[in-house]
Amino acid sequence: MSENGQERCFKDAVCIDAGRVYDSCCDRDCLEDLAVLFCESDQERINNAVGVRAKSAEINSVYIDVEPETFNKGYYSVDITFYFTVKVDVITAIGAPPVTVTGITYFDKKVILYGSEGSAKIYSSDFVGDDPDEQLPVSANLPKAVVQTVDPIVLAYELKKHPVKCCCRKIPRCVESRAGVSGIGNGCNDSTLFVTLGLFTVVQLIRNVQMLVPVYDFCIPQKECTTTCDSPCDRFSKIKFPTNEFFPPTELSDGTDSGCTACD
Repeated sequence: MSENGQERCFKDAVCIDAGRVYDSCCDRDCLEDLAVLFCESDQERINNAVGVRAKSAEINSVYIDVEPETFNKGYYSVDITFYFTVKVDVITAIGAPPVTVTGITYFDKKVILYGSEGSAKIYSSDFVGDDPDEQLPVSANLPKAVVQTVDPIVLAYELKKHPVKCCCRKIPRCVESRAGVSGIGNGCNDSTLFVTLGLFTVVQLIRNVQMLVPVYDFCIPQKECTTTCDSPCDRFSKIKFPTNEFFPPTELSDGTDSGCTACD
């Protein structure tokens, strides 16, 4: 191993406390026919709509619960609830401009992963917030579940009259607040908008463990902190010309900037 042409020498072995990924999985889920829930006024627009178009969907919140598997020691069930904010264009009359409304839908997912075993109770000297006297509460030695995801892709949507069943789940107020709406109904309406979303996720079970690692040296920054005093035009002149914005890459190209030397 070398740095700047010089060999880095092994100096010591130290014990660190770090999160180790014991198990993980990735999924490509096609979430078919998710009912989108609206507040009363927006639902009235959906009921009277002559046309709708689902514009976009984004992750609103993700709720995660980890529980040990009773008959499979070392394994844990990770129950995940995704809440999505859905933007919809609604046309209420022929020739009328569309009105954009915001709804919420959700999806439940469960995976089982290996997280090893541990029964220790963990105490910490860290404090809660700005309170100088109250320590963090004792915690169990459960693995931590981490969910990584990106905003879903809207694959399809359909407006159905007189749906067969209602949704009985109450949407949490914090989810409504993040979506900028309030008073979301339960889905018992004359018309219901259903969307199909494509979702990519990575789920990990992480447990803090003590590990012995080799140490070569302290991480001393080599770069000096600088404060630029350039004028706006000087800073602009250093920005690379966005060739791909003017000449989008074709299917056969790799999407890299071909370079526009005449414009640099």
